[in-house]
Amino acid sequence: MPKVTLKEIKADPYVQALIDAGNRHLAAIGYTEHGLRHTGLVSHIASNILIKMEHPERECELAAISGYLHDIGNAVNRVAHAHSGAILAAGILERHGMPPEEIASIIGAIGNHDEQDGNPVNNISAALILADKSDVHRSRVRNPDLATFDIHDRVNYAVKRSFLRVYPKERIALELTIDTEICPVMEYFEIFLARMLLSRKAAEFLLTKFELKINEVKLL
Repeated sequence: MPKVTLKEIKADPYVQALIDAGNRHLAAIGYTEHGLRHTGLVSHIASNILIKMEHPERECELAAISGYLHDIGNAVNRVAHAHSGAILAAGILERHGMPPEEIASIIGAIGNHDEQDGNPVNNISAALILADKSDVHRSRVRNPDLATFDIHDRVNYAVKRSFLRVYPKERIALELTIDTEICPVMEYFEIFLARMLLSRKAAEFLLTKFELKINEVKLL
């Protein structure tokens, strides 16, 4: 039986409709971008983490699929979107003929990616958490009026560069360049501390360490 691929999932019009709807719904309530840019980037980073750490090729592909599907629950509601997204993903993947054990790994990852109640439960989950939480960047801000920025807009807009660097068997480092004239570093921690703590747990699950560097200064 042919294995389900990321390319196949990307070509599914139902998946595209859910991603587009979720992104529109979040725009309506003032959230940052959660569309194809975000899902594509998270998909790539999640897979790359496991590739760099020399995990099996199929596990890397499943991480890519998890990253692409992880936010489809936003089409239902932002609240508990990880849980609803996992349920939606199960039906999609079953329709594509994915084996139950692979579906179980992916929905476990999607259902645990949010910092409110998530935990790394498998390698795919850990990679997804790290990839998702690393996407902080000014390109995600949709509000064109700097004068009306809330703290989330301000923190994202202040980040001029974001890169998740994998040092195999040593550490995984999130490197940020922040314009402190727009946002002091303390505001980053004010809203993202829970995400960084979950990232640290995810790195530990992968038997490595998480490091946060802002403007070349190691903070975690």
